[in-house]
Amino acid sequence: MCNLPVRVVCRANAEYMSPSGKVPFIHVGNQVVSELGPIVQFVKAKGHSLSDGLDEVQKAEMKAYMELVNNMLLTAELYLQWCDDVTVEEITHPRYGSPYPWPLNRILAYQKQWEIRRKMKAIGWAGKSLEQVLEDVDQCCQALSQRLGTQPYFFNKQPTELDALVFGHLFTILTTQLTTDELSEKVKNYGNLTAFCRRIEQQYFEGHDKDNSGTAAARSAKRSLLR
Repeated sequence: MCNLPVRVVCRANAEYMSPSGKVPFIHVGNQVVSELGPIVQFVKAKGHSLSDGLDEVQKAEMKAYMELVNNMLLTAELYLQWCDDVTVEEITHPRYGSPYPWPLNRILAYQKQWEIRRKMKAIGWAGKSLEQVLEDVDQCCQALSQRLGTQPYFFNKQPTELDALVFGHLFTILTTQLTTDELSEKVKNYGNLTAFCRRIEQQYFEGHDKDNSGTAAARSAKRSLLR
């Protein structure tokens, strides 16, 4: 997508490494830039813009789809991770607290859970059932699938910020282990979306971790889930 020397580091709790406590984030030399908006602005300042080839109507459409992804997929991921009691206890708390010693690991995990559940209540998701959340995800995937169609990317033949955002969320959903596969199965119902994830993984990530056998093995295991 651009030729900047970007170093991606994988950890059980990536938020622990982010200066803002949010993901995604990138290492560029000695700099760390977090969250998609600031990353896009940073790359643009270096002379790279993924959406320069779009007209104003396309840019407005792209932003609308990005809002859809943030409102549906991101919220559904947070719901599954922090509002489903079994997932919280078996996966989310251990993963989130992994960088910290006891009892800080438990305290911070419960603090994060309280924060997310308060957000869910504020946006009207606290009273939703798992079935309703999965239906929202399905509707979002249907809209994305229709927009993508048979194209390699959502707009024209080159990736934009929308492609980066959608890939990040769909790849996470497809490769993150939860106590149920229901969320990933919703995505797998749309063959062009899973093919889209495979294409980006192969084109932009495959082969970039040859010197890190552990990371390469982890990526290989994740790719198998996309087949």
